[in-house]
Amino acid sequence: MSEQTDQVDVDATEMTEPTEADRESDTDTDADADENVDGSPRASRHDRLENEGDIAADYLEELLDIADLDGDLDMDVEGDRASVSIVGADLAQLVGRDGEVLDALQELTRLAVYRETGERSRLMLDISEHRAQQRVQLEALAQKTAAQVKETGNPVSLDPMTPFERKVVHDAIAAAGLVSESEGVEPKRFVVVLPGD
Repeated sequence: MSEQTDQVDVDATEMTEPTEADRESDTDTDADADENVDGSPRASRHDRLENEGDIAADYLEELLDIADLDGDLDMDVEGDRASVSIVGADLAQLVGRDGEVLDALQELTRLAVYRETGERSRLMLDISEHRAQQRVQLEALAQKTAAQVKETGNPVSLDPMTPFERKVVHDAIAAAGLVSESEGVEPKRFVVVLPGD
């Protein structure tokens, strides 16, 4: 799964799993960029994320019309990213096997946002609550793994996961007070849960 880059092709891990540099730059933009280059006032981070959601929703609404599919769109800002959800009667074809179509649609939607704003988007797309259900399962797996690592004191390697899945696991492991890291190369990249210090 690949992502837009400066022009077209940024690695998906950069889009869904921010590096320390990404986290620092997100913070820096909020703190020190009150003006655009031309001197005009810069929108707040929240306003920019809401704008990303609006652009994404317009793009996805057109896509649904073209495909002649019914779906309701829900936009939100969750933490440091815009979030758009599509719910409808039968949207399984937009999720695909193991979420592959959903991942591709998310990339296309991020490209549409990039085209409009000129800024890389970390927008999260969900269809028929596929990602929400995945998140619940992954958090349960992370809690079980964290308990195992705490009990044995040994690291545990999980099966290969998508960038979204790894991000959910990393967050849950951190909340459990342990450390995790990603190893391997896409599409076989996986999470290793390590004992805390």
